[in-house]
Amino acid sequence: MVEKHDTKEEEMYKVEAVVGGLLRIGVLLSAAIIIIGLALFIFTGESGYPGDTYPTTISTIFSGLVALKPFAVIMFGLLCLILTPVLRVVVSLFTFLKEKDYLYVAITTIVLVILAISFLLGKE
Repeated sequence: MVEKHDTKEEEMYKVEAVVGGLLRIGVLLSAAIIIIGLALFIFTGESGYPGDTYPTTISTIFSGLVALKPFAVIMFGLLCLILTPVLRVVVSLFTFLKEKDYLYVAITTIVLVILAISFLLGKE
């Protein structure tokens, strides 16, 4: 019985380490992308968009990213930063499913649905 408890603790420690690493990588990757966008903006002196406009939809961010428009690169970095904790929720959901901890599966699913609804409602 004690061995099973130790194994579960070790598994939870590994999951926490993976999730922590995922969050660190997401933040560092986002920061690097934003810095690249800022460097493009400084070197070109242009945002890539007319006037005070900037990309606000995922499709315009990706099309601007392909064209290396500085503001699109910055917005992509911000999008990655926003999606990092969402990815953590998804990883947690699968972890709880694997552990058959259905209470936390339900709670995590509710959190994920709330996040999805907030993204859809905030689309304007």
